[in-house]
Amino acid sequence: MILILAIIGNISCWAQNNSTTTSLFDGATLNGWKTVKEENAKFWSVKDSVITGGDGVTRIPTNTYLHTTKSFGNFEFRALFRLTGDHSTGLINSGIQYRSIIKDDKIIGYQADIGKGYWGDIYDEHRRAKLLGGDLRTLKHILNEDGWNSYIVRCIGNKHVTYINGVKTAEYIEKDPNIPSKGVIGIQLHSGGNAKVEFKHITITEL
Repeated sequence: MILILAIIGNISCWAQNNSTTTSLFDGATLNGWKTVKEENAKFWSVKDSVITGGDGVTRIPTNTYLHTTKSFGNFEFRALFRLTGDHSTGLINSGIQYRSIIKDDKIIGYQADIGKGYWGDIYDEHRRAKLLGGDLRTLKHILNEDGWNSYIVRCIGNKHVTYINGVKTAEYIEKDPNIPSKGVIGIQLHSGGNAKVEFKHITITEL
């Protein structure tokens, strides 16, 4: 954990000196967050100062998303996360939505993927599917699949760069000018297995 924090602390080459980093989570409540579908709020809670989706015991019947009420354009998002669950029960998967919009009870937008077989991928949820596979050549040596890891998502203009545990996993250039360049940040809990996903130390720096 100390190594992870040290690594992500050194990655700040894009941050501007006058940028302000703010927390997206108060550590006690889900103020500033909401689910795409109100009936799925039961899957999300705050436990021990951690945003928690699922419980690791109950099968997740449908994809569910918790998202910010505020939208962001150019930013650097940081968080620590942990994904756990029995893979024999079904897909254990999560992701970080960003620059996403809510339409017709769906979240539409980019996703920095989390989970076995999908680590570091950039996906376009409910729109164009997988955009780019994650580069795992270095990450595979330091990834703690069942423990805490860090994620950084950095967007400036049409350039998206993601890091897991300080290792660059994807760089994507958006070439379609019609794709929204501003939207909410979200957390996905994928359907399929008895998954549990946890997030803490969630911050954003608007650039």
